[in-house]
Amino acid sequence: MVSLNLERINSNSPYAVTALRDSMCFRFVTDFGVIYYVSFLEDELMLSDESYQFIIANTNNRKSPRDSKLRRAIMAIVYEFFECSNTTLLYICETGDSKQSMRNRLFEFWFHSSPRKSDFAFMSADIRDADGIQNYAAIIIRLDNPNLKSIVAEFTETIQMLSQKPE
Repeated sequence: MVSLNLERINSNSPYAVTALRDSMCFRFVTDFGVIYYVSFLEDELMLSDESYQFIIANTNNRKSPRDSKLRRAIMAIVYEFFECSNTTLLYICETGDSKQSMRNRLFEFWFHSSPRKSDFAFMSADIRDADGIQNYAAIIIRLDNPNLKSIVAEFTETIQMLSQKPE
């Protein structure tokens, strides 16, 4: 399991981030009272490399107005993850409230406008499930990952397989 340095996260985050005991889950509260949890769960989707699913949850379901500090807090946690690990990060947008397209665009914007974007490969994909619901997924990998090519190939193959309609 990856162990992140909370002191380094907080030195780069505009919000005070706390860690839940013995887990890869982090919590912060925005200026607007929105409580966020950011988690990393070991995932076995990518067979060619160790991978973690990346989860961002607004746990009190409050509206979050345009908050530039939110992006900086989340990216501080993501960057610390990659400082401590050269594994694959898998991001899947939650679909329960039909706002997955907006979440996907926002996260892609955050990532692509980040000062360290050139350190990483970012691949995103959208897949329609059997019910016609659009799902969004992305992987983030450090460019110096020795398994980069095989991870990208595996992600591409997995997306193609999931995109095929069952016969």
